[in-house]
Amino acid sequence: MIPKPGDVLHVGNDASVQFGGDRSLTFRVIKVCDRPTYEGWVWLSGYSLDRAGIAVDRREIFVQRAGLRLIVLVALTASRRIPPAPQTPAGLSSASRKTHTTVSTSRRLR
Repeated sequence: MIPKPGDVLHVGNDASVQFGGDRSLTFRVIKVCDRPTYEGWVWLSGYSLDRAGIAVDRREIFVQRAGLRLIVLVALTASRRIPPAPQTPAGLSSASRKTHTTVSTSRRLR
């Protein structure tokens, strides 16, 4: 595979022995460096990501292209989105109106 900026990759033992076992990482590519390397190897700049997909560390790694695995991020499809609550003429949605209740008291507050 030829990585490009924006790709999210699994970098493990197949990419380089330094990423074997529990040292594997999820990596978001920001730059494919143009330094000369050995055939099939590449320098990548980017961020290692945590389990939530948040960048935790900027890194530059030297890996074999053949060992990189592209991670496909699944976008939320339109059919799974929750539609917004309809607006009423007063400007409040029916859900918002239910949370706003008026409490009347017979006593005057001082």
